[in-house]
Amino acid sequence: MSLVRLKIKGISYSQTQNGAYALILNEVDGDRKLPIVIGAFEAQSIAIALEKEIKPPRPLTHDLFKNFADRFAIVVKQVIIHKLVDGVFYSSIICERDKVEEIVDARTSDAIALALRFDAPIFTYKTILDKAGIFLKFSSKENEENDDDSIVVDEILQEGETVEIESGASSQGYRELTLEELHKELDKAVANEDYEKAAKVRDEISKRK
Repeated sequence: MSLVRLKIKGISYSQTQNGAYALILNEVDGDRKLPIVIGAFEAQSIAIALEKEIKPPRPLTHDLFKNFADRFAIVVKQVIIHKLVDGVFYSSIICERDKVEEIVDARTSDAIALALRFDAPIFTYKTILDKAGIFLKFSSKENEENDDDSIVVDEILQEGETVEIESGASSQGYRELTLEELHKELDKAVANEDYEKAAKVRDEISKRK
């Protein structure tokens, strides 16, 4: 079976599943998107890995795994989303140590959070993309009228852009702050390990660039 390489397009809050987020993967050489429902913690971890300027004062779980692997010379070579059953994606992490390759089963959200930290490529099989891949529209009106497998995607974020990972919160207050004040709020949120607030502030900073 042929593999298709994927890249992360963005993360959006799912309006149909409370506390869930839709991770959007895009095929590298095509236009199809693969939406995967993930939890708030995993969305936060992936968002922090995408946003290089947010540095947690203490390592998160996936950062700890990365530090542990580095200490024992374990390298994540790639991640493969290899199975889809009843709407649930199953993934494998391909690791290597002393030129010996091992395959470890993992939740897709965890696998992708680690792939980002190891700068490892993400793949899926063509058959899975044929089955679950969709063409998502960018119009907000169309987003309100259409859903796919009970996932409503608020917007597809541009690659590399910080995502908003706080449900229902308004960013109106941050719009009134200057860039200097926003950077202070960002530093304070990171120091307090309030990563939901940090991602939200960083999102407002990114909009002004």
